[in-house]
Amino acid sequence: MLRTYIKKVIKLIQAGDKEGATQAYAEAVPVIDRAANKGFIHANKAARHKSRLNAHLKAMA
Repeated sequence: MLRTYIKKVIKLIQAGDKEGATQAYAEAVPVIDRAANKGFIHANKAARHKSRLNAHLKAMA
């Protein structure tokens, strides 16, 4: 589930759909946080994913 949400954001970023990518990012953040809180991934890895996705979104502007 985590990887699917991340892939959706990446796919929309590569397609150049900023609005769709922003919405997908907003949906992915709680999933990433939930995975970190449950211990599936480390908190730093969750932060790294969110940071890099957000940096790609900002670069689209």
